[in-house]
Amino acid sequence: MTKTTCDILLQIAPAISDVEDLQSTYIVNCVFNSFLSYTATMLNIVTIYAIRKTSSLPKPLKTLLLSLAVSDLGVGLLSEPFYIWLLVRWSRLILPSCTAFNAIFFPVRLFATTSYLTVVAISMERFLAIHLHLRYQELVTHKRVVAVVISIWIFSLFTSSMHFSHPRIVSAICLFIGVACILATTFISWKIYLVLRRHKDQIQALQPQEAQQAAQNGNVVNFASLKKSVVGLFHVYLVFLICYLPRFIILAARVIQGPHLTVMKSSIYSWTLVFLNSSLNPVIYCWKMRHIRHAIMDILRNIAHRYRTCQG
Repeated sequence: MTKTTCDILLQIAPAISDVEDLQSTYIVNCVFNSFLSYTATMLNIVTIYAIRKTSSLPKPLKTLLLSLAVSDLGVGLLSEPFYIWLLVRWSRLILPSCTAFNAIFFPVRLFATTSYLTVVAISMERFLAIHLHLRYQELVTHKRVVAVVISIWIFSLFTSSMHFSHPRIVSAICLFIGVACILATTFISWKIYLVLRRHKDQIQALQPQEAQQAAQNGNVVNFASLKKSVVGLFHVYLVFLICYLPRFIILAARVIQGPHLTVMKSSIYSWTLVFLNSSLNPVIYCWKMRHIRHAIMDILRNIAHRYRTCQG
């Protein structure tokens, strides 16, 4: 690996004098990530199967949700176990080589970036579903969404790979894109809220006869269904914001203050918070999206039935 990569490793690795102060931080994060690794893996496996079985979801939305669930599954299967290994090595004052460090953080960066950009894409897709109305199916086709998903994964692979040779440049680019996406997604969420409120006011302003005709045409039902999906995915965005925003703040603090003990502690916790997002997303699907919730409940009932049959 290049000298720059090793310099980055030495900056974020704990000094001998700091290890004792960081021991409790290592232990807490290792225990917490061990639990999160299991929940992210199991919950996202069930979620992927449930999304595939849910025929009522629009294909573009289903494709994006599957991409998000796959990246969250990758966090549970690879990112968190590797992160635990790294924390254990640091707690024992064993500094991994540059090659091992980059091999460990490659899946961490890959799946975190993919999850992040997919949530942004989901927000855009829901905004277009509300804003375009009848033109939505014409413009937001399944093939175009698949192309977006493939582009997200290629971009994530590219930036994760480029971090090996140009870590400072890639970190700066990712920080800029990350902040820009947070601002853009926040603006999109605000626009979605305004559109929903305007539709609600229009429906309430209808005369009883006009409202009955709109209901017969399916406009009210379609709007109510769309509103539920938007509200459910808004919770996904809100949790995503809570989990990812501290990471960007820590990156900015590291640039300003350099390797500081408080920054190191906060950085360790910020990665755990990012990983937590992968366990929370399936919970939000089950809580806020009725069709996925029913599919998951059917899966759990079938598992329980098979277990009772085997026990009998």
